[in-house]
Amino acid sequence: MSERDRAPAPAQAPLRPRNVLSAVLLALACLLAPFATLASWAAHGLTDTGRYVRTMAPLATDPDVRGAVADVLGDGIMREAGHELDTGPPHGTVGPFVHDAVRSFTRTEAFRTGWDAANLAVHDAVLRALRDDAPRASAATVDLAPVVTRVKRRLTDDHVPFAHRIPVPHTRVPVLPADDVDRLRRGYHVLETAAFWLPLAAAVCAVAGTALAARRRRAVTAIGLGTALGGGLLVLAVAIGRRLTLADLPDTLHRAAAGAVYDALTATLSTVSWLLLAFGLTAALGSWLTGRYAPRLASRRRARASAAPAADPPPEPTRARA
Repeated sequence: MSERDRAPAPAQAPLRPRNVLSAVLLALACLLAPFATLASWAAHGLTDTGRYVRTMAPLATDPDVRGAVADVLGDGIMREAGHELDTGPPHGTVGPFVHDAVRSFTRTEAFRTGWDAANLAVHDAVLRALRDDAPRASAATVDLAPVVTRVKRRLTDDHVPFAHRIPVPHTRVPVLPADDVDRLRRGYHVLETAAFWLPLAAAVCAVAGTALAARRRRAVTAIGLGTALGGGLLVLAVAIGRRLTLADLPDTLHRAAAGAVYDALTATLSTVSWLLLAFGLTAALGSWLTGRYAPRLASRRRARASAAPAADPPPEPTRARA
């Protein structure tokens, strides 16, 4: 047996700290990507009043939402009428008439105006309560006067009889109690911080991990697969959240309306989640394909270049005879 045969096989080279650091950074980038997307959606999609009102505006024409609002308004009118008469909620033919009138109102332009005004007032009141720096949180309340004023103006423009006589009371309706505001305020400040730092940290980790990787094409493939996995988990989380939200509602008749509201609020998050999934799979597939076929194409081009016949040298100029 020769010395070469008796020589032990060389041990596998240990991983370099640079590769370990690259793997850690890439894993952090993939882990932070879905949380950064969720924080950005909540901070910029739910806390922007104008965007929130534009998101909720189409629901004024949704049949399920209109039906739920009509039931709530009709029951409230009947209850108030019963309190005025000290007889409890009236029954008989009055109840169906009131509910039919309210359902007819929900199909008018005045209802859509009031819907937008109510969403604007509620969202603005909740944001002001969350952004208040007072040591002790106060309940979020809404003044109904601006809402009634917009509806009254719309009814007057539509020439509805006696619309100009509708009173505009300055009644403040509670939206969130003080205990809920105090609890949500802490989460709101954490959300604002996370919405800024999480996307930045994910991007820095992705760029640094790819730059430190010994094989950058494999790093791009790994981060693409990780991003696609994060997008898929977000899609699954939105679906599970919808199911749990609707399951906790006590009133089964209004679950369709609540589902419409949930779908409208999470539409942007769902779209971004599917984009993350598609972008990650595309990046991973493109990186894998270029790593697999680019060397073969390059070798074929070199082979064609070497097999091509060399160009004939130019003829030497003849010397004139003396």
